Amino acid sequence: MTGSTTRRVTANLSLTLDGRYSGPGGAADLGAILPYATTEVARRHLARIWDGATTAVLGRRNAEGFLGFWPAVAADEHADPRDRGYAKWLVDAEKVVFSTTLTEAPWDRARVVNAPAADVVAELKAAGGGDILVNSSASVIKALLAADLLDRLYLMICPEIAGGGARLFDDGLPASKWRLTHHETGELGETAVVYDRAR
Repeated sequence: MTGSTTRRVTANLSLTLDGRYSGPGGAADLGAILPYATTEVARRHLARIWDGATTAVLGRRNAEGFLGFWPAVAADEHADPRDRGYAKWLVDAEKVVFSTTLTEAPWDRARVVNAPAADVVAELKAAGGGDILVNSSASVIKALLAADLLDRLYLMICPEIAGGGARLFDDGLPASKWRLTHHETGELGETAVVYDRAR
């Protein structure tokens, strides 16, 4: 953000048509989302989310899952260049991992924090440069929506109704307005959208 001393806080998440980031089977139930994760639209969206970001914010579950997957992609010369670009960025970026159970960071260039997400992100906003990307960690995104600290939402909308599971937009969030700044629809009906907070 040119001319600003604070950093933009962005968040990335895939949702079903009924607003769920996981299905009725629990956090690992991604059956309505995974079929759309490697489409051309999804890969272009992935390349978009980390452009300009210097810090990745993750919940513990995502941090541990990403650790088991993305470093290998970063090292794979045959991987899709968009996947590899994101993987290299994630490995090299500053990472802040929210956890009440971890005692040490699961990655290089990572630190574990056990504090309210809004407080930590407000501190990050006031220091350093580049965007802060909350990377597919719904619990952190929810906390930042509640505190009105998100400046941009990168959403992949998957054309399925999960019929159960965790929702991103819970009742009780403060009212807010958002401006659509990008959208793209793929052959399977998946839609990548970018919304900026209208303040």
